[in-house]
Amino acid sequence: MELSYWEHKSWFSHVDFTVVGSGIVGINCAISLKEKYPQSNILILEKGSLPQGASTKNAGFACFGSVSEILSDLHHHTEEEVVQLVQKRWNGIQRLRNLLGDSAIDFQMNGGHELFPLDQPDFYTKCLQALPYLNNLLEPVFGQKPFKATQNIFHFGNIQEKYLTHQLEGQLDTGKMMRSLIQKCTTLGIPILNGITVEDIVELNHSALIRTTDFEFVTKKVFVATNGFASKLIKSETVKPARAQVLITEPIKNLSIKGTFHFDEGYYYFRNIDDRILFGGGRNLDFETEETTAFGQTEIIQQKLESLLREMILPNQSFQIELRWSGIMGVGAQKSPIVKQISNSIACGVRLGGMGVALGSLVGKELADLA
Repeated sequence: MELSYWEHKSWFSHVDFTVVGSGIVGINCAISLKEKYPQSNILILEKGSLPQGASTKNAGFACFGSVSEILSDLHHHTEEEVVQLVQKRWNGIQRLRNLLGDSAIDFQMNGGHELFPLDQPDFYTKCLQALPYLNNLLEPVFGQKPFKATQNIFHFGNIQEKYLTHQLEGQLDTGKMMRSLIQKCTTLGIPILNGITVEDIVELNHSALIRTTDFEFVTKKVFVATNGFASKLIKSETVKPARAQVLITEPIKNLSIKGTFHFDEGYYYFRNIDDRILFGGGRNLDFETEETTAFGQTEIIQQKLESLLREMILPNQSFQIELRWSGIMGVGAQKSPIVKQISNSIACGVRLGGMGVALGSLVGKELADLA
């Protein structure tokens, strides 16, 4: 594609900051840059018609880590590192809520509940016994003891008699959140150009050259916020793609389930939304296949999701699946995000580890701070 004089002059001349990726991190980065440098010329590039990856495809969980997830993290991280990561998730959600307002994103604090299958009694007992320890560890983050055991009031099948509940976890409407973020950019005069694939970023003396599939231009600074797709542009950092498969039912009459729910160390998750059940996960059934940037579904995971819906989540209740989709997360050996200066003109904020809703707002600000 050849750029006209007008196109080059209006969009690609004298660009101060270019953000690659219009998801939660990218848009929050651009907003933070505009707040810090109100006269700057900022451009967001997005390869998809809508934000690709996971920002418009996630389950909308405002979560900070279930009991089993945190216990697992403590095997690979120090106590201090785990507390810092939970603190970042908590701070990120508060920043997002303050930026957009609860009504704009339909934020509801109905608690996050971890379920334990009947065939895992020892694991359930281990997690139940860990509540006092984890409450003491995380009370400084939340200002109260976050976890408690609650009865199976929603009558899920084939699970232990109590959930382990994080009282401060919530849920939001992912679509409303992203539309509100995009509207915020529009109000601030930050253009988002969709359908532009960045092929390469080249460091120059005091700027960077961005090469897309159709044209190239120079910008003073570049911020890469492509998460699960980051390895294409940021070779120096290890970010593996992780596909998450999701489905949603048709509306269910008199659905009483309310809240966010996890089981199997967070590899499965579901929630209520618009009288429906949204259910995703199963990546642990086939890690190798799900380490991909290709969207789609697989039979092994979809069959497992449907069987769990029938046997655990909605036992003795009829339902129909209306939609299926997938999103691409960015993961790695460490759960902490990578917010880093790569070179003089290039920085990245990636590897959200499946916690993009909680972390994205804060990571975007931290990325902008590198300017």
